[in-house]
Amino acid sequence: MVNEKVQAAEENLLHIYNRFPVTLDYGEGVYLYDTDGKQYLDFAAGIAVMGLGYHNEELEEALKEQITKLCHTSNLYYHENCGEAAAALTKASGMDKVFFTNSGTEAIEGALKTARKYAYLKQSGRYEFIAMENSFHGRSIGAVSVTGTKAYREPFEPMLTGVHFAEYNNLDSVKALVNDKTCAIILEPLQGEGGIHPAAQEFMEGIRKICDEQDILMICDEIQCGMGRTGSMFAWQEYGVKPDIMTMAKAIGNGIPVGAFAVTENVALNSMKPGDHGSTYGGNPLACMAVKKVLKLYEKNHIVDHVIETAAYLTEQLDRLVEKYECIKERRGKGLIQGIVLTESPTGVVNRALEEGLIIITAKGNTIRFVPPLIIEKEHIDEMIRKLEKALSE
Repeated sequence: MVNEKVQAAEENLLHIYNRFPVTLDYGEGVYLYDTDGKQYLDFAAGIAVMGLGYHNEELEEALKEQITKLCHTSNLYYHENCGEAAAALTKASGMDKVFFTNSGTEAIEGALKTARKYAYLKQSGRYEFIAMENSFHGRSIGAVSVTGTKAYREPFEPMLTGVHFAEYNNLDSVKALVNDKTCAIILEPLQGEGGIHPAAQEFMEGIRKICDEQDILMICDEIQCGMGRTGSMFAWQEYGVKPDIMTMAKAIGNGIPVGAFAVTENVALNSMKPGDHGSTYGGNPLACMAVKKVLKLYEKNHIVDHVIETAAYLTEQLDRLVEKYECIKERRGKGLIQGIVLTESPTGVVNRALEEGLIIITAKGNTIRFVPPLIIEKEHIDEMIRKLEKALSE
């Protein structure tokens, strides 16, 4: 019956996504429910989006109120939500200026354009990017161009010119690519899609040093690993290595489509000018209400502190699985963005987990990815482990 519903739902859609054979209906807290009423413990959170979980009444009330007032004006007019959301986001991120987009991919596009405009105004002749192997930055041509997996790029070549790929966590490989045309180095402080790989402290510090010495911009992509997920509000803060440009999306709107890129004062003063970039829907009143309210709820509910507490327990339980099962090679990650690497494809485990009422997703390299809502409790981790063990044992 579920498959028939899925087939009907997809009848008029272009077949691009490999969807699971489930038609979801509603959510409550850390659980999702399908149209047959079956309950699923969600350890994917819409791919790290639903940090506050589902049916958060305070957020929903704020959004409902905003819908009755104004959803769209275009960016030719000012509205208070935009300024207030930007102020809250700069405070949380440690950056100075924000531009709102509709998605993480759009945030990457803005970051790349900003870096090139910065170099253009300095008349430096710089236009090239150094990106990381195994990285993921989005699906547009610009974002795919700096994504370090050939399979994502190859069908759509030629890509953006002047992009070179270094080995993640290998500073010498970065240094070998730096030249007088390099305008920016882009990386994720923790690679998510690429298999849950955290950056080493010395790698982050080394890139910052290279950028400072050669007037190159450092771009940190925190679309997946930001907003409290690693145990700090944004991952760069844990390293103490501030980027010049940072991208964010996913959890900043808790399900409302919104992204942003943020820059330092120096970059803001020496890059984009009116007319260089824009977005019809970016920074609209509804999206900015979501950002503003989400950040208030993070502070009110001490979300980052909660992540630190529950992440320690999740780490402990996943490490126990590594010791128990020969099919698990290792655990890696930090905070509530964790992964276990299997000796073979995790597809079967993920599908059996779904049958058990557990939603998990994969990442590159036979990795099962755990990015649950940040409001999970230890009891939810215990439930997840029980269901996962059933899926591993079958």
